[in-house]
Amino acid sequence: MPRMDGQEVLQQLRRLDPNIPVLVMSGYSDLEVSERFVGMGASGFIQKPFDPRDLSALVCQMLPSKAAIGGR
Repeated sequence: MPRMDGQEVLQQLRRLDPNIPVLVMSGYSDLEVSERFVGMGASGFIQKPFDPRDLSALVCQMLPSKAAIGGR
């Protein structure tokens, strides 16, 4: 990213809304990313390259259900 790295983006998102789900995606391994982002509150991780269906499933898991937000 031109101005911020992933850690800085996550920190800024947490400042805006501590409860917003954040999915980290990286070409680095899960271990490398977990060490880098430990304690920062990432909601999930997906390693590149990934199947779009896997990304879709993770996003659906991370988003609140309609029932949880008062929908039908």
